[in-house]
Amino acid sequence: MPGHDGGRIARLLERQPVIDGHNDLPWEARERAGYDWDRLDLAAGGLPTHTDLPRLREGGVGAQFWSVFVPATLQGDRAVAATLEQVDAVHELVRRHPGDLALATTRAEVEAAWTTGRIASLMGAEGGHSIDSSLGTLRMLHALGVRYLTLTHNDNVPWADSATDEPVLGGLSAFGHEVVREMNRLGMLVDLSHVSADTMRAALDTTEAPVVFSHSSARAVCDHPRNVPDDVLARLAGNGGVCMVTFVPKFVSPAVREWDLEATDAAAAEGISSSDFRAYGDFTAAYRRSHPAPAATVADVVAHCEHVREVAGIGHIGLGGDYDGVDVQPEGLEDVSGYPRLLEALADRGWSDDDLAALTGGNTLRLLGDVEDAAAGLRERRGPGLARIEDLDGVPA
Repeated sequence: MPGHDGGRIARLLERQPVIDGHNDLPWEARERAGYDWDRLDLAAGGLPTHTDLPRLREGGVGAQFWSVFVPATLQGDRAVAATLEQVDAVHELVRRHPGDLALATTRAEVEAAWTTGRIASLMGAEGGHSIDSSLGTLRMLHALGVRYLTLTHNDNVPWADSATDEPVLGGLSAFGHEVVREMNRLGMLVDLSHVSADTMRAALDTTEAPVVFSHSSARAVCDHPRNVPDDVLARLAGNGGVCMVTFVPKFVSPAVREWDLEATDAAAAEGISSSDFRAYGDFTAAYRRSHPAPAATVADVVAHCEHVREVAGIGHIGLGGDYDGVDVQPEGLEDVSGYPRLLEALADRGWSDDDLAALTGGNTLRLLGDVEDAAAGLRERRGPGLARIEDLDGVPA
């Protein structure tokens, strides 16, 4: 690359490591090894996953939000139980690697992990189905260390519309607004990745704290409903929120987006819905073998970073790779060791060290502190939310 200076990037990452917003390793551990961290030893290199400790170090990752995702094929008590198993798996992962990982729930704990040379491990729950329409369950996830809730995954929940489902509410229901307010009071980040644009707008209208997009890119660059429209990006400056640009090929590359639409149509012709997490994943893996997909590249991700910076501002951008959440990542960003290549490409585009430090983690660190400060003020003014969905929305709990 022209102007390439690996030493500059290495120094930058020492000063401001990457805080990545979303990594699905816990679900991979469930699927591949039944949460047996001996069989999936993160200290060993060469794992079949996108993620292990040597590659996290190589990538300059200083803090990781581990996703405690469960698919929407699990609902009700089963979804809650599986989410708790995911949380348990992260706690055990951290316990097994005390020299490399440290559980973190606050900005101060992230910074404390760095002083001891460890990677701060945070948790985010991906999908409102994980709380089964219960504010008490939300509070217990927070008590166990979960620090964001993505309001939906690929399907609607009774109180919020998803980006990839047919809209029912036009945003948030009355109970959905209560979920946002209670998350604000707890100090849990309101994650608007996966939600519909109207849900994004409704949450921004309601929230009393900055929001996050844990793994979303710019819709103006790649027209996928999982990406963020410009009017929403523009509101982040006033809100204080952060859009953590994701690397998922179909979200960053228009060519891969077109291929994915064709794959979706082919799956539907065989009776497979894209919302069926496992069946659709199996189908697209097979479809890719017979219909090779175009490759996304570092340049595609650069385009999204530049657009988010232009529209939202340099203070409102971060990184959320979605490693181990998809089969294939862009060329040059194949696993968690790839962040320096993205930073080098941005440096070649004229990004200053301060710009790059804001992107890698400075903005997300500020966000954590701002959300904690907002929560402290809110808890002085109100107690735990006691709203019930059946009372507010007329929906059986």
